[in-house]
Amino acid sequence: MRDAYLAIVNPAAGGGRTRKLLVPALDRLREAGLRVEIRETLALGHATEIARQAWADGYRKFISVGGDGTSYEIVNGLFPQADGADIPTLAFLPLGTGNSFLRDFSDQGVEYAMESLVSQKSRKCDVLRLRHQDGVLHYINILSIGFSADVATLRARRFSAWGELGYQASIFICLARFRRRPFPLIADGWKGVDRRPCLFLTFSNSKYTGGTMMVAPGAETDDGLIEYVRWGPIGRIGLIHNLPRLYDGTHTQH
Repeated sequence: MRDAYLAIVNPAAGGGRTRKLLVPALDRLREAGLRVEIRETLALGHATEIARQAWADGYRKFISVGGDGTSYEIVNGLFPQADGADIPTLAFLPLGTGNSFLRDFSDQGVEYAMESLVSQKSRKCDVLRLRHQDGVLHYINILSIGFSADVATLRARRFSAWGELGYQASIFICLARFRRRPFPLIADGWKGVDRRPCLFLTFSNSKYTGGTMMVAPGAETDDGLIEYVRWGPIGRIGLIHNLPRLYDGTHTQH
């Protein structure tokens, strides 16, 4: 087993700012005595390939240098290989970009991440698994369908370099395309399937998405539970009126 951390770097994160900030950040970690090796991603999905091969090569400690998308790819490279084996450690360095998952633990971003690495402070985290008709995926923060997924997709395609402002722009564009859709849902203890149209449906392990939106205020990353939020029915005017409540979690009282 290798003792070094493997930093998997998305150099395009934050509109290229990640690459500029990487060297001084790694210098600080190495000065603190951490052994860190680097692999840069070259394309979408490459972080998954790197993590999968690194696990096979004996790496067990990883640093995600990028945003939530980078850590998502790394998690899917580690699992299911890590099931029932050595427990992997995943740290975060959101250089030049946001990281919604980290906000569950601190609003200090990079500084909190650096201090946690230097002090070797870690905590357990649930990993969620979704089986679907084309295979299986794993995640540690949020799975979403409907409006919230539309916003995230648009932001990734057109506004990835805009940070949290990119989420705001995507929200208002998606408002113009507003639609409610039926997402059939059944849960343990229910007598039937809920087929009512809704705005979005999320299955969360952590509270935040889109930077500072507290979509799942009751979620905890280590309680072994999934918090699902079904928002609807609600119209365009109702959504605009309640958008601010997405940021403090009170939308769940709607």
